[in-house]
Amino acid sequence: MRIGRWSIRNPRIAVAAWIAFVAAAVALGAVSGTKTLDNGAVGESARGYAIMNEHGLWGPARELAYIHSPHAPVPRAVIRDVQRRLSSLGLRPDTKLSADAHSAVVIAELTREVPVERIRAAVAGGARAHPQLTIEETGDVSADQARNRTVDRDLRRAELLSIPVTLIVLLFAFGALTAALVPVLLALSAVAAGFGLLGPLSQLFPVEDSAKTVVLLIGMAVGVDYALFFVVRSRAERNRGSGMSEALETTLRTSGRAVLVSGGTVAVAMAGMYLAGVRTLTGIATATIAVTGCAVLGAVTVLPATLRLLGPRIERGRIPLLPQADTGGSRFWSALVERVTRRPLVVAVLSTALLAALAFPALSLRISKPSDLALSAQSEPALKVLAEVRRAFPSAGETAVVVAEAPAAEREQLRRQLLQLGRLAVRERVGNEPVDPIRTVSTGAHSAAALFLPLAGNGANASSRHAVETLRRRLIPATVGRVRGVETAVTGPTAEDVDFTRQIRHALPYVLAFVLVLAFGLLLVAFRSLVVPLKAIALNLLSVGASYGVLALVFQHHWAEPILGFQSNGTIVSWLPLFLFVVLFGLSMDYHVFILSNVREAVDRGEQTETAVRRSIAVTAGVVTAAAMVMVCVFALFGTLSSLELKQAGVGLAAAVLIDATVIRGVLLPATMKLLGDWNWYLPRQLQWLPRRTYDLQPSTESSR
Repeated sequence: MRIGRWSIRNPRIAVAAWIAFVAAAVALGAVSGTKTLDNGAVGESARGYAIMNEHGLWGPARELAYIHSPHAPVPRAVIRDVQRRLSSLGLRPDTKLSADAHSAVVIAELTREVPVERIRAAVAGGARAHPQLTIEETGDVSADQARNRTVDRDLRRAELLSIPVTLIVLLFAFGALTAALVPVLLALSAVAAGFGLLGPLSQLFPVEDSAKTVVLLIGMAVGVDYALFFVVRSRAERNRGSGMSEALETTLRTSGRAVLVSGGTVAVAMAGMYLAGVRTLTGIATATIAVTGCAVLGAVTVLPATLRLLGPRIERGRIPLLPQADTGGSRFWSALVERVTRRPLVVAVLSTALLAALAFPALSLRISKPSDLALSAQSEPALKVLAEVRRAFPSAGETAVVVAEAPAAEREQLRRQLLQLGRLAVRERVGNEPVDPIRTVSTGAHSAAALFLPLAGNGANASSRHAVETLRRRLIPATVGRVRGVETAVTGPTAEDVDFTRQIRHALPYVLAFVLVLAFGLLLVAFRSLVVPLKAIALNLLSVGASYGVLALVFQHHWAEPILGFQSNGTIVSWLPLFLFVVLFGLSMDYHVFILSNVREAVDRGEQTETAVRRSIAVTAGVVTAAAMVMVCVFALFGTLSSLELKQAGVGLAAAVLIDATVIRGVLLPATMKLLGDWNWYLPRQLQWLPRRTYDLQPSTESSR
């Protein structure tokens, strides 16, 4: 690695260049801004949104006052008072009563510029005037603002907590404050650069707000991992008597190469999400590849330069009584590997059976796109009130929007058929009364119309999805489909769920094949072995399957609700299985590549495979454990957030990394390597042309202490 050796010889210039790169990336992001994705719809629902945007069929946003009387019908005088307060703002409120008359909503369409804060103040005035009733405000704008506040609050909380948690874990790993700070600073600078690069990249691949959380999540994880591997190896080389430059150059040839292979595997895995054809995942993949690239670049440039400048001062701030991750190997892991290699077949069978048992619940994994209220801890009043309104008024639930475009001459026929569709949907219990008025527009030679139909069910369950399919396959062809030259589409949150989930199911086999084939090729070249990549893929699939099982156990049932603070809807977020696969496949390779690089290095020096495995796992166990604990702790933080999507992602990632760093790397890996022996390094004669890496550990002419 020429750039790494250059950094060692010119450390001050390398550090200055890295700081300039990070500053330039941040400035570039500030100038370009981040282009956000309006929605991640695919298929028919995306086509419906396009027609609505083209013809302006959305209509004005609505804010509403929710009035509830627990013991008697809502007094008419209270409703009139709230109406009067909203009318004083220049609005024209309408009122609806629930079936039992214990709840009412006063609805105001924002047809003129009225700040939402004034509407909230008017409703709050009504609540103070009638303290015996519940009077609260919510609506389209209020709920959207509440969701944005929740996401921003979650991200800030994760940012604030991830840094001290990471630092504490690294203090236990290194026993010295300076050595612990170096990986944290590298990770933070990589995240900052990743955030900056996300700006211009988002102009090509628009991103949702969740992409920023993923940049933080993955950036901290891989940045710390790569720095940890590098720092530990360089310290180990210095403890063996090497000079600083010699130790760093040896580390570049070994751990530096492992970092490149790991980063490449993460990038390859994330690139698989482009095949899904889902813009939400495309944005996440772009963000992850960017921050991973920054972490790899920093690990092989500014990190060796920083270590060269610090020299022995890397040990400053040593904390008494704390252990080190690289001093003499781990007694626990040494003893465990010794026992594993005595009975490798029994251990391999039992470990595989354990992982298969954990993965078994994944066979019943049910996926769906979460509703707009999928916030596990609804601390925002507007979201709480919106949930109450939807419980009291079925017609306020999730809406299917039937969009139709036809020749202008068919405008009246189109309207009549949409009205007929609404009546038929209610009669067959596909939709709820009342059906909102039909919105129609004419633009030149075409007319377009939209019917807003409140769906049966809660919008995220099987009955709602069945209602969408019934509309598309049977009711629309029997009504609107008869209009000459018509083009129809059913869209809305539930229709998005149906289309998005179908797209993910369709794309999953292709993504899996892409990731597995490219990862196989990358590992084949890296280790010059046919068995190593095949075994790595099998072990990673076991850990991913086990994490899917944990997700099903935790989130498709109710037992974990009080622990994690969420309400189960019996499903997993539809994009999560594919996302988890590519992320976990990439991240788990960190440990696999790091351990096997040490094993391969020892084997190339002439050691027996069994001896090399025992020694390498004992020596690397401390750093792998520390790296895994950093990932588990950071990911677990996301399991405490309000967003159900991020909560599920955090739990799934934390469980998979924990399983991977313990059962997979500490038990199954040494057991299978002992069973296979020299077959681990089998390479067919036809592939002997692959480049051979040597581990030249002769002292550098420029080495110095």
